[in-house]
Amino acid sequence: MSAPSATVIRWGPERARTGPWRGDLQVAFLAPVPDAPVPSPDFIRRCLGILARRGVTRVVTAALSPREQRGFLAAGFSVEEELYLLSFDLVGVDLPPAPRDVPMVKARRGMRAAALEVDRAAFSPFWQFDERGLKEARRATPHSRFQVALDPAGRVAGYAICGRSGPRGFVQRLAVRPAEQRHGMGSALLLDGLHWMRGRGVQRAVVNTQLDNHAALSLYQRLGFRREPTGLSVLSAGLP
Repeated sequence: MSAPSATVIRWGPERARTGPWRGDLQVAFLAPVPDAPVPSPDFIRRCLGILARRGVTRVVTAALSPREQRGFLAAGFSVEEELYLLSFDLVGVDLPPAPRDVPMVKARRGMRAAALEVDRAAFSPFWQFDERGLKEARRATPHSRFQVALDPAGRVAGYAICGRSGPRGFVQRLAVRPAEQRHGMGSALLLDGLHWMRGRGVQRAVVNTQLDNHAALSLYQRLGFRREPTGLSVLSAGLP
């Protein structure tokens, strides 16, 4: 059975995507739509009312900037997790080529289950993707690239989803099987995504990572990402 699809809640020009969080119909995610106005408190309250009528008892946001958080906080949300935000300016940068010794291919439909197995091994339960989460990561931007890296036996050992919206680029997901980490696979997937972005006119790429994910932070900084002075937060709220 396929995962439930996300929907878009609209009120005037304001829009937000929502759907089940990790397949749980009583928990919903709520995420601002790129290029829409920053959600206002009234709009967020309207969204919560709609979700409550659908039987949702808890709402979790996407990773939000301080500016995006204001409407949610005013509507009763609180901080669930804090994240580092890192950026990479692609204009005029001598970007290293992706290593040729890491086999990478475009993800095929039959590889998605293997990619989710990698995801479960690489992340703690709160951050793990299910089928819907994987689909949402690919559809969060107008254009995306979903690449997988293969181990010597030809099995999926890592994957990356990178997105593009105009001149902005996003590393939506980067996961490598723990046994394959620190062998260049994460670097190869990341560089592949950055080259794809720059080839399509992206000027600046961003990524976020958990405060305790030291391996990911080291990888991003080693390849030239810089920590932004303000990070992101995932917020949550209970519904009566």
